[in-house]
Amino acid sequence: MTLEIAVAAALFIGVLAYALFGGADFGSGFFDLTAGGAARGAEMRSQIDHSIGPVWEANHVWLIFCLVTWWTGFPASFAAVMTTLFVPLVLALAGIVLRGAAFAFRKYAASIGQARVYGAVFAGSSLITPFFLGAVAGAIASGRVPAEGYGDRWSSWLHATSVFGGVIAVGTCAFLAGVFLCADAERAGHDRLVASLRRRTLGVGAATGLVVFVALVPIQHDAPTLAHGLERQAAPLIVVSGVAGLLTLLLLWRRRFRVARISALVAVATVISGWGVGQYPWLLVDEVRIADAGGADATLVGLLVAVGCAAVVVLPPLVALLWFTQSGAGTTGPGGPRRRTGAGAG
Repeated sequence: MTLEIAVAAALFIGVLAYALFGGADFGSGFFDLTAGGAARGAEMRSQIDHSIGPVWEANHVWLIFCLVTWWTGFPASFAAVMTTLFVPLVLALAGIVLRGAAFAFRKYAASIGQARVYGAVFAGSSLITPFFLGAVAGAIASGRVPAEGYGDRWSSWLHATSVFGGVIAVGTCAFLAGVFLCADAERAGHDRLVASLRRRTLGVGAATGLVVFVALVPIQHDAPTLAHGLERQAAPLIVVSGVAGLLTLLLLWRRRFRVARISALVAVATVISGWGVGQYPWLLVDEVRIADAGGADATLVGLLVAVGCAAVVVLPPLVALLWFTQSGAGTTGPGGPRRRTGAGAG
């Protein structure tokens, strides 16, 4: 394995981790947005706050890791993407900032009206951020980012592959969030909330799975290199994703929420991995290969050492945090999270 491939693999692991763990946080915005008014949606929003509260900031570690690894290991391609896809990236960043601010401010809103405004901002920005990040991935995978940068500011991401990429990103985030929220609500003993979350998650999962396979048709014409890879080296991953997605829906139907979390992670991880494997060996599809995009060898070696140190120093606390929040040890009491009647987007 070359240094470039090793660094690219580390980068992709970071992308995958952010999509899974950060994605589950972003997806909670869908359920917040559709929870209803202040009174009817209070239980749902309290559960969301309780579930993502301990980890929503920690998951951005993966985004920072990806950005630092990319601009250090592959600086020219990073510059090309940042100049060409400036618009969707700024919109995604605005969503991250607004989401964090609204999530914090909603807890201290002085009135129901303020809480509704903050709730709407939180929910809306939770959806637009994965959409624009998915659109960026679609632009790269369809070969619309020139190696020298400064591609067209609008047509580079306003096309079928990017739109489907954004929709799939939103759907997979909502699906992951729904599965995890079902398990959390069941553990807290909120049976009525479990039933509501279960119905919505089944609908989101079925719709997202359908969109994933429908997207393969326009991608054939809009992103032929990616389509070729999806049909060949990435085909087993796409099949596994479909099977895992169907298994997750079955487990949700049978109310096996804790096991469904595992199959949901597998379903999303394999569809994202299939996307990445499908565009291999390109870093910028049809423009720059991974083998040709790396920086100096000394830089790549230093970066791999830093990645190894981060795995030892940062990864164990993150794993412990996730275990603590998902094992039930972090619940506020036997009745689950405290309800707030003032929080709402509706």
